[in-house]
Amino acid sequence: MLGKSICSGWRPFLVLCLSFFIVFLHIMSVLELRQHSAEEVPQRKQYKKFDHLVFGPAAGEGLSDRLQCEGNKALTKTYFGASSKNLKAGSNIAIVTVFATYNTAVDQQTNGKSIDSVTVGNISYNKVERSIAVLNVFVNFIQETMPQSNIIILTNPSSKLPVERDRLTILPIQGDYSREMLMLQRIRSYIVFLETRAAEHSKWKGQVSHYIFTDSDIAVVDDLGQIFSDHPDFHVALTFRNNKVQPLNSGFIAVRGTPEGILRAKSFLEEVLKVYTSKFMKASRMLGDQLALAWVVKSHSSFDVRRFSRKQAFMDQISGASVLFLPCSIYNWTPPEGAGQFHGIPLDVKVVHFKGSRKRLMLESWNFLKSTSSSDIADMLCLILRSGRTKYDF
Repeated sequence: MLGKSICSGWRPFLVLCLSFFIVFLHIMSVLELRQHSAEEVPQRKQYKKFDHLVFGPAAGEGLSDRLQCEGNKALTKTYFGASSKNLKAGSNIAIVTVFATYNTAVDQQTNGKSIDSVTVGNISYNKVERSIAVLNVFVNFIQETMPQSNIIILTNPSSKLPVERDRLTILPIQGDYSREMLMLQRIRSYIVFLETRAAEHSKWKGQVSHYIFTDSDIAVVDDLGQIFSDHPDFHVALTFRNNKVQPLNSGFIAVRGTPEGILRAKSFLEEVLKVYTSKFMKASRMLGDQLALAWVVKSHSSFDVRRFSRKQAFMDQISGASVLFLPCSIYNWTPPEGAGQFHGIPLDVKVVHFKGSRKRLMLESWNFLKSTSSSDIADMLCLILRSGRTKYDF
């Protein structure tokens, strides 16, 4: 009887010990398996960034509404091209961008050449020089396709930008233009600019100038003035794409230049800024503005996000403003998306956005356009389409 009591007392303890031992063996086997798996899985491939154009197939082959190419020669007629010959294109339009330069450490030299130097055509650039080169090409494209438009560069008062052109104004606006805060500052600069324009409306004498805020790494390839004539009722226009997290790209924002349009757009951007600073400061260096834009738009209960998956422009009332949504495929076309969800280049594309590591392609495209009188914008777009899948050295 006593023996049975002792055995029954020890039995739960033995079962518990055995359970712990089994769990311990399982954990050790899992750790060993993970160790072996880590040794067997190769390192993630690092993609090389090229210092020359790399050509591949042109997306959109066989689609009737997409540019067709044979090499770098366009086979189909596009809906544009006349604007570059229209001396009145761009009248009453101002393209506005925010631009800042940064003091970098002294370039390291190897055999008298900067390690950070890149060469495009016959010209070599260091980091600061390549940024200025991109800005110059940005201006070149606008003056090529919209010769009567004005260009306004918003920048830090301490910046000395070596860019002098006809119809170009450099407008200093106080703020924090550091790399970490540039996207946030960009919205603040837009708001200050619109405040200034609203305060000056009494001087207009009935004249209206519309504004298009863009990134400086875009190429305007057709006159954008038709946005305001084709869609006469909007206050602010945004570009959209079929992307659940970031359906809106902040690299293109159009504002109708009437007193009401300016004030409505300013209020809309102030709400975006409020959301940005309260919810997305961790993304202040990059993407925070786009996340804030999406938040403001999608927070309206009546807004139908399914429209972002369609190709047509549409309008909606957001925060008291009439907002026009324009497809990125036409007004904010990018090389990687062109090879992906956009399925090539639409025949009526207006803006090409060289975002990411495709600034070299922007410079190479301009050089190609100006290399021979037989090349036109459609041919240049074939070059972009064929080489846009690749990431480059800047």
